[in-house]
Amino acid sequence: MPLYEFECEECGGRFEELVGVDASPPPCPSCASVRIRRLFSEVAPPGRQPRGAKVRSDESRRGEREAGHQERLARDLAKRAKGERP
Repeated sequence: MPLYEFECEECGGRFEELVGVDASPPPCPSCASVRIRRLFSEVAPPGRQPRGAKVRSDESRRGEREAGHQERLARDLAKRAKGERP
């Protein structure tokens, strides 16, 4: 059964329920009204990057590369400040 979001037309309350596709909407849990409308959820855009383990691993490696770059840059700047060639 899918999870649907509903909005009460009487009190404006929103709630989620597991209901069948062809089932009638449940009454509002706040005011018990049966004047309920099912809301449509937005779908993630097609270009959105997944947040799985591979993405986290890639982000970790990128962070390590950037940290190494910052260390090399700081070392080269310190050498220039002393008058040495980097």
